[in-house]
Amino acid sequence: MYTPEQLARRNASPWTRIQFILAPIQFIAFLISFGLVIRYLLTGEGELITTISIWVKIALIWALTITGMLWEKDVYGQYFMAHEFFWEDLGNLIAIITHNAYFVVQWLGWPQQDVMLVMLFAYVTYLFNAGQFIIRGIRSAQYRRRLEAQNQPVGGQ
Repeated sequence: MYTPEQLARRNASPWTRIQFILAPIQFIAFLISFGLVIRYLLTGEGELITTISIWVKIALIWALTITGMLWEKDVYGQYFMAHEFFWEDLGNLIAIITHNAYFVVQWLGWPQQDVMLVMLFAYVTYLFNAGQFIIRGIRSAQYRRRLEAQNQPVGGQ
């Protein structure tokens, strides 16, 4: 969890708000794209809209990764793989690599059905990574409530 100093830096960082805005947008894009990928795999229909949805999802994961690195620098003093954020960063790294595998397999000329299977795998990695952030958020909220219950000052408040 956060030290009181880290919590104060987290609350003061403009990237915290941006992350809170982008994360649900990315999740909605994921749900739409996931549904479109499944539909394409089952029916072969909707290749263009599915491709566009994949591009949007990949753009959002990159936007969250870049702003997340700026956030991590504000909170932990380094852009990536801070000790306190190691597992979240590792999960994000795996998710972003699998998402970008889309471009590699497209470039290699794989059949579209196989490209969509790659994206299905990428979306599973995203779900695991998103789950880490949700669990961290719940634990952070519990930690803040404990601090407040003990009448200790909560960073930035």
